[in-house]
Amino acid sequence: MIVIFGALFAAIVYRWISLERLQRMAPTELPATPTPEPTPTRPPLITGKLDTGKLFNGITLHATVETLPGADATTERTQLDSYVLDLRLQARVPSPNKTIEELAKVSPSLPKLLPDLASMLPADPVSPLYAQLYDSKVRMLRENLARLDLLPSRHNFFDCQTVLQIQHPQTHRKALLFQADMDVDADGSDSDRMPAGTGAPANFKPSTSYRWPKKTSAPNPYLAATEEKLKRAEDEYGLATTAPTRKRDLRNTIAELRAEVGTLKKYSFLIGATDPFIVVPGAFTHSADPVKPGDYALVVFGDSIYPAIVGDVGPNDKAGEASLRIAKQINALSTPYNRPVSDLKVTYIIFPGTADKPFSPPDLEKLQARCEALVKDIGGASVPLHHWENIILPSPTPSPTPTPLPSPSGTASPLPITPGATSALPSPTFAFPVTSPVPTAQPSRTHVPTSPPVAARSPSKKRKP
Repeated sequence: MIVIFGALFAAIVYRWISLERLQRMAPTELPATPTPEPTPTRPPLITGKLDTGKLFNGITLHATVETLPGADATTERTQLDSYVLDLRLQARVPSPNKTIEELAKVSPSLPKLLPDLASMLPADPVSPLYAQLYDSKVRMLRENLARLDLLPSRHNFFDCQTVLQIQHPQTHRKALLFQADMDVDADGSDSDRMPAGTGAPANFKPSTSYRWPKKTSAPNPYLAATEEKLKRAEDEYGLATTAPTRKRDLRNTIAELRAEVGTLKKYSFLIGATDPFIVVPGAFTHSADPVKPGDYALVVFGDSIYPAIVGDVGPNDKAGEASLRIAKQINALSTPYNRPVSDLKVTYIIFPGTADKPFSPPDLEKLQARCEALVKDIGGASVPLHHWENIILPSPTPSPTPTPLPSPSGTASPLPITPGATSALPSPTFAFPVTSPVPTAQPSRTHVPTSPPVAARSPSKKRKP
């Protein structure tokens, strides 16, 4: 027993002596710099209250949570299929109206306003443009399904009732008819007719598809702001601190702004607040009988028919839009944010191939005469077309206005001195000398001859989405 104890004591002493020798022989080590531990990355926190249902833009939302038994949390955290949100959007593609009875359900006065319309509908009048329109809408849904904020609203998905190809059996006059709602287009500018801008609501564009070479040297009212944007973009692009990815974006922006500056210097455009025009989907301009800017058109709502032209081209997936001038005539409460008609009760009739070339500033009397002739080609109308008055002062024509002088007989000087001053005269609302229908008497159209109505209609907002 004593031997065993002595052996253990000797082993402990020997081990202690060995460790002491190793420490003396080992080189001195510099204290190592501590390696910082990586901070775990976390997704950004969403602050404030978030109503998920509002992200779906009017889509009926059915939300359920399904749970399944799984492995331990450490394992499930690494499995991509352990925490999944499946998005499945179900959208019914509407069928188009085809018969005069179906059209009348939406616009009850339509068969009465255009008596020959029923005879202009062939056995299968639906235009391929209707299918193309909703194909574009479905494609946008698929492309943006992961971006709930970019999905169209229920209102904008179901914004077109029908698109029909019609032709009069006797005159063979062709037309394209579609029924939709009416959004507001406040775009456009023309320094020759209106040197001051009418406002710049959100998404405002100073140009329209319908344009013509400038007649005067007056600068476009939105040119200076566009040039300032271009300068800021060029200055940022020239900075050494600008990231390469940002420079790629700036190159595209600079190219677009340079093109816009050149366009504003060269052309004049329609003005949404003063000119009666409509907007068509882009696909309508690439059909067998394409609709083009400048083509004459009719806007039918209620018991009234409004002459118009195709003034702008919009996205392929949206239908139903007219200038602020038309919107104000239909509903005095219209603004670039407030549409005049939300229901699908507006009928647009376009006459392809009727545009007059070259394009020129709007001539409302010519617009009236051309649309009246086209209405006769489709059998006539039971009411006179609305007569648009020029609300821009002075007259679009640059020729000086002669000073009225008393005639030798003492009678008043001739009335047609300044087309823009028609509001001072008791001019009729319609072109034809017949009693105007009651729905056309709109008190909102009273003009004050001493000040341009455009100033009172300065749009400060953009069309309602």
